[in-house]
Amino acid sequence: MDVKFVFSRGMDQVPNYATPDAAAVDLRAAVDSEVTLNPGEKALIPTGISIEPQAKDVVAIVAGRSGLGIKHGVTLSNGIGVIDADYRGEICVGLINHGSRPFSIERGDRIAQLFFLPVIHANFIKSLSLSETDRGAGGFGSTGTK
Repeated sequence: MDVKFVFSRGMDQVPNYATPDAAAVDLRAAVDSEVTLNPGEKALIPTGISIEPQAKDVVAIVAGRSGLGIKHGVTLSNGIGVIDADYRGEICVGLINHGSRPFSIERGDRIAQLFFLPVIHANFIKSLSLSETDRGAGGFGSTGTK
């Protein structure tokens, strides 16, 4: 699938897959100056790119980078980011520092990942009941941990 993109904020590094089997491209910070996230602090970090997927039945998903989360406690503030196929604005990444130390972000730092998934639109059918299953309405750990 082709994805058109444009740069802003003086960015010029084309998004690329780090390895042939990588599922996502890295998104980089397009900040004008260093941004420091203190513990518990959030910030919206621009990436300097906008995209236009050439397929309309896809969604771009922004996901956190495992190394930032595990090593520094820095994750996406909203869990994941959903970029609809018709969005043309700059991709920005909401980050939060769950760690115990300040974390600095500089221009060009890899801050998140972007991958694409197919979209299936559901046809919602109003019903008075749903079919029975072994699990039923059990949730939030109802199947156990082992």
